Amino acid sequence: MKEVLSVENMRKSDEATIENGIPSKELMYRAAYGIYQNIPFDKIPSPDILVVCGTGNNAGDGYALALILKKNGHRVSLLLLENRFSPDGKYYFDKCQENGISYSLYTEGAKLSYDIIIDCIFGTGFKGEPKDIYKEVIEKINFSSAYIISADINSGLNGDSGMGKMVVKSDLTVSIGSYKSGHFLNMAKDKIGALTNCDIGILPKDKPYYLFDRETARSLLPKRDNFSHKGTYGYITLIGGSYEYSGAIKLANIASSAMRSGAGVVKIATPKSIGNAVMMYLLESTLFPLSEIDGAIKFEPTEIDEALKGVKAVGIGMGMGQRGENKELISYILSNYSLPILLDADALNTLAKMDKEILKNTKCTVILTPHLKELERLSGISLNKIQENPVASAIEFARETGIVLLLKGTSTIVTDGENVRIINTGCAGMATAGSGDVLSGIITALLGQKPNEAFDMVCLGAYINGRAGEEAQKQMGAISMVSSDTAGKIADVIVEIEK
Repeated sequence: MKEVLSVENMRKSDEATIENGIPSKELMYRAAYGIYQNIPFDKIPSPDILVVCGTGNNAGDGYALALILKKNGHRVSLLLLENRFSPDGKYYFDKCQENGISYSLYTEGAKLSYDIIIDCIFGTGFKGEPKDIYKEVIEKINFSSAYIISADINSGLNGDSGMGKMVVKSDLTVSIGSYKSGHFLNMAKDKIGALTNCDIGILPKDKPYYLFDRETARSLLPKRDNFSHKGTYGYITLIGGSYEYSGAIKLANIASSAMRSGAGVVKIATPKSIGNAVMMYLLESTLFPLSEIDGAIKFEPTEIDEALKGVKAVGIGMGMGQRGENKELISYILSNYSLPILLDADALNTLAKMDKEILKNTKCTVILTPHLKELERLSGISLNKIQENPVASAIEFARETGIVLLLKGTSTIVTDGENVRIINTGCAGMATAGSGDVLSGIITALLGQKPNEAFDMVCLGAYINGRAGEEAQKQMGAISMVSSDTAGKIADVIVEIEK
């Protein structure tokens, strides 16, 4: 897995590397050379190149890059947005002048007619909104017909959150040293075309996050032996559904998300009144009718004990609604069982109204799968603060409560409060009703197979779900795709991982 750093960790790591004997000017040159190596000269022969520079060390990377381009026979010009430099940036700017590289200071209305534009305006430490000439230049870059390369991160994009109000949209972004969380979260996928990283010899000062990949998925995927039976791979129970929202629990199963993810047996526990509607879709799974009140689940301890008898993992909440005795149900399971328990959808809404001490005192391994707004309700952390630094907010809540947290977004964050994995699979077509239900089915099935490896199984489930969505979007398109299309691609993705 590749390392992913916070902006602060990257800053500290950079400083430590310099203190350990690698000069900052050398690191700047390595960064520039790493960008140079990734310019697609094979696709754009003999390009006219413009390097657009701000005032900090990101601009310094641009000056060093211009020097490398010039020395290798390429046509390159510099566009400065201000006549200010960092110390190392000034060193390389002066070298550019010694080597006859042309430059100009930006003036309002200037045109950017080049084959390649390299964005060296802001670095990963940028916060806020570009204004005045910076905003104007970013707009011009985005409307140009040039191939756009961003150095380290797209200017205007926050290095921790992946948010920005005015952001360079690149064809290629070359991350320097290590990936940053802002390369993957929130708006990043809409602003970054291709993404690659160049290692310049900076070792992380603090514990990094990691980018979950296919090789890791392969190593974690539960194996099947010939000498085995359905019980070997875990009985699981999915508790949910209501008269109003019967479709959700059907999808978690019908779409075969749990069975296709390897569960030995899937038991659906749902209100009696929707049993007939659900029954026709169960196929390989079993139905466990629950007592109900107004079409929602009524808590009966003996029924819950029977529904959970012999199972290795439980998923709760999909389509459960808010009218049943959800608090009593969740409290009972968390207080009396030691299984991996996944809470999603209406179970999260219910939990948000309960005392979070129950999470700290439970014998269960608890997995919560909120999106940002649900995390706000659960944690009390404001949505704005979560969005400013989703990874830090996720770590804080997981550490305080002792749970495994899966934070949904354009990329998925999984943390147990100490370890962090970013899962960069998924696509725009998954922004549709029922996608979370498919995810819950996949993860619960994996937990049933490896109940003692909850953190890894949650990461694996998120990876499979995202890849299945990507494959579904290839076939159905982002607009027409529905969540059952994702579920229909689970088997293909698991075969892909096994290969």
